[in-house]
Amino acid sequence: MDAARAILMVAVMCLAPLSGCFGEDGDSQSISASSLNVSPDIITGGDWTVIELDAKADMSVFVPYFVQDPGSKRAQNGTVFDLKQGESVAVNILFPPRNSDVFLLIGDYGRENWPIRAAGASWADWVDGNTDGSSSIMAVDNQDLGGEWSWIVPGNDSGGDVVVKSLQTIRSERADLTDADGVGASGGWVNGRDVYDWVDFITDDTPCATCGADGAVGYLDRWIGNANPSYEHAITYFEGVMLGYGLDNVEVHRFQSNTAWAVNICGYKTGSVYPDEWLIFGAHFDIAPPVAYTPGAQVGIPGYGTRHGAYDNAAGSSMVLTTASVLAEFDARRTMVFCLWSSEEEGLWGSRSFANDLPDGVTVSNYLNLDMAGVNYPGDYALSVYLGPDGTQEEIDQAGMFHLAEWIGADALDLGNEMQRGREAWLEGGESPLWGDIYEDTVAIYESPTARSDHDSFQSIGVATLGWNGLVDGYPCYHRECDTMETMIEYMGTDDSTGINNLVHSWDIVTWWAVYAFLHMDQTPVPNEL
Repeated sequence: MDAARAILMVAVMCLAPLSGCFGEDGDSQSISASSLNVSPDIITGGDWTVIELDAKADMSVFVPYFVQDPGSKRAQNGTVFDLKQGESVAVNILFPPRNSDVFLLIGDYGRENWPIRAAGASWADWVDGNTDGSSSIMAVDNQDLGGEWSWIVPGNDSGGDVVVKSLQTIRSERADLTDADGVGASGGWVNGRDVYDWVDFITDDTPCATCGADGAVGYLDRWIGNANPSYEHAITYFEGVMLGYGLDNVEVHRFQSNTAWAVNICGYKTGSVYPDEWLIFGAHFDIAPPVAYTPGAQVGIPGYGTRHGAYDNAAGSSMVLTTASVLAEFDARRTMVFCLWSSEEEGLWGSRSFANDLPDGVTVSNYLNLDMAGVNYPGDYALSVYLGPDGTQEEIDQAGMFHLAEWIGADALDLGNEMQRGREAWLEGGESPLWGDIYEDTVAIYESPTARSDHDSFQSIGVATLGWNGLVDGYPCYHRECDTMETMIEYMGTDDSTGINNLVHSWDIVTWWAVYAFLHMDQTPVPNEL
């Protein structure tokens, strides 16, 4: 924490009327930041950890982070505690993975209304005085069966002054890695290094005569087609991986219509409240087959397909697997479905067949998509966070999804400055340059008019979607044999960081964004506003 912020945090500050006066040593009915003790001294970020709040005076405490309710055992987006002097409460909490500055808000006992940051600002920004766009929340009774702690919902009154309790977190790291290997994103509930290791494994072309039809240690030649032995070998393996996560059910779905053939692998965690509402996270597992036409850096030149498909789309598949491995342990309200689609390269056959063949009574509440994410920020290319369906192409139609994407990115991922650059880039040139040109420190959130991936299958049945991708048409190995891990590492190298480190952090950002979106959408689905 820099000196200016340290001075600010110990002073009594008066912000805009919405936020009121606040400060670590401020006075609100004789309450100060020191009236609340938080233990342990070393607090973990990016993982579920138990902290204890001890009140030295009567107070209310607004916790603006995900917590696990002790009654329902489900994750919820924040809560408010009323504590009498001498009372304490243990909280299983998920502090941000990529932002070590965290804050609790303190007010008078019994308080219901609180100020809250703007979607595009972090809590640190808000404490520093950036209150433009701020709003308010109120505490209401828990809406879950058996739930004990209050939920927070939008309000219309900030409630006046607050006292801010600032804390610092530390994220765990693997001991066997260095900065060059991405050690800073190697620990926590999920992390980018685990994704890196998955991609490295899937695309490992070390010769192995006994490993499968592709003759490699990894799972190459994942071209969809009738009885492709390499694809069938991969299907069997990853079905076993999902079963090993402890999901309630894993199914291999096969579809055939004339010459269109597809097979999807989907794992299910059954919702305990709304089992017929499905929240789906998907990525296509197939890769461009030989002699596939390749638009891109050299338009009109055949790409001839790829054996590895590291970027397109072992990367997305690996993030789905990583997310499934941790969310399988959680009690969700809605059924969570983790799918590896086939036949995306042939025209979305896999996801479209699935979306158009849902069981009777089942609806999809939201869909998250990962396709070609990795060659983007913090490398010298933009990270696109796209949402839809898009209606007018002139204004944001999906305001709720846009708000959620910004809310997660600004604080949990500490990307406020990069998101501002992304807004400017989008307004200047739209989507096409973001997919093809060099953009440093840029994360663009926007409604996409393009339907070149599996999100289109779900938008077509009326579902609001969220997805991530990096460099696309500007990537010279798009649908080409050179789409390997080595090429991705080369492209992600920058003057101040190795390609491996940047790749690990890139996948860390996207995987965490997806996990946070899942937690939010499980509690409150985001409607299609068209």
